[in-house]
Amino acid sequence: MVKPVSRSLTIALVAGEVSGDILGAGLIKELKNIYPDAHFCGIAGPKMQALGCEAFFEMDELAVMGIVEVLEKLPRILKVRRQLIKRLKALKPDVFIGIDAPDFNLRVEDRLHAEGIKTVHYVSPSVWAWKQKRVFKIKRACDLLLAFLPFEKAFYERFDVPCEFVGHTMADAIDLDIAKAPARQALGIHPQGPLLAILPGSRKAEIELLSVPFLQAVQNLSTKIDALEVIVPMVSSARRAQFESLLQSHPVSLPVHIIDGNARQAMAASDAILLASGTAALEAMLVNRPMVVGYKLKPFSYWIAKRLVKTDYISLPNLLAGEPLVKECIQDDCNADVLSAALLPLLIDDQSALQARFRQLHEQIRCQADYKAAMAIKRVIES
Repeated sequence: MVKPVSRSLTIALVAGEVSGDILGAGLIKELKNIYPDAHFCGIAGPKMQALGCEAFFEMDELAVMGIVEVLEKLPRILKVRRQLIKRLKALKPDVFIGIDAPDFNLRVEDRLHAEGIKTVHYVSPSVWAWKQKRVFKIKRACDLLLAFLPFEKAFYERFDVPCEFVGHTMADAIDLDIAKAPARQALGIHPQGPLLAILPGSRKAEIELLSVPFLQAVQNLSTKIDALEVIVPMVSSARRAQFESLLQSHPVSLPVHIIDGNARQAMAASDAILLASGTAALEAMLVNRPMVVGYKLKPFSYWIAKRLVKTDYISLPNLLAGEPLVKECIQDDCNADVLSAALLPLLIDDQSALQARFRQLHEQIRCQADYKAAMAIKRVIES
C-alpha cells in the first residue's frame, strides 16, 4: 500500500508595511525553532523574505496611507486580496497570521476562517479608538488576537474575544539604557553638540506632507540653538531622493546629515526627535529620547478621520501611558511655529522625569514578544 505523502507544516502571513515586516521576521525566527521544517508564505517584506518566507506579492502593494490615497490604489489592492484568498483556500495553510493592516487582513481572515482555516491577527486594530463594532468582525474572523498593549487585552475580554498580550518585539530588542556617545561615534556626529533627529515617515505621502513643516521648524530652531545639527534617517533610496528634493527647495542654515536606514541609531544619538506618528514614536520612547509627534493628511482624508477617531491621542507613548507625555501636533498644528516651540524645551531643559516615565513604559511591554506570540500561535495550530 502506498503511503500518502506528508506535507510540511504551512504558515501563511501577510505584512502590510515596514513595522509589520519587523514583527513578521521576529515571529518567523521563533516559529522556526518550534517547527524547523515549516513553509512560510504570503505577502512579505524584505526581512521576512530573508528568512525564507515565499512572497506571493510584495509588501509595497499594501503600503498606502490616507483615504484618498487608498481609493487610488483600491482596484489593485482588491485584486491582490482576491488572488491571495483564492490561493490560500487551495493551499489550506495550517494557520494564517495577519500582521496589522486590518482593513486588508480581517477580510482575508474572515474568508479563510469560514473555510475552516485557523487564523490569528497580530497587532490589535484601534477598535478602542474608532469603529468599535469591528470587534465583532474580529471575533468572527479570528481564533486569536495578539496584542502588544496591555489595555487592549482588557478591552477584548469585555467582548469574549480570545486575546493574548505579548508585549512588543522592539521593547525586547532595545536596551533599557542607551548611551548617546557610541551612536554618535558610529554616525560620525560631534560628541557634544546639540542634535535633533527628524523622521518624516516611511511612506511617500508622509514625506510629501511632513518634510516641509519639519524643515521649517528646524530653521526656526537654528536661530535659537547654537551649533544645532540635524540627522535624517530614510527608509529607502526612493524616500531619500524625495526628501533631498524637498530639502533643495526648502534649505536650512545648519548641517543636515541624511543617512540610509539606521533610524534607531540616529534616535539614540539625538537629544530630541521630531517624527511622524506611528511605530517610530514607540521606538523613540523605547530609545528613551524626548520627542514631538507631527502628522498631516490630505484635507479630505483628515476631515473623515477626525469624525471617526474617538481617542484623545494618536501617538503610541500617549496611548500606552493614558496621558499626554508627548506633544502631538496634528494637521493645522503641524506647522513650523508650533513644532519648533514644542521642540525647544526638549533640547535645552532637563527631561529626566519624562525619560523615567518612558523607562517604566518600556519595562511594562518588555515581555519576550516574539517568543510569546510564537507559543500562542503554536497553541492555535495544535488545538
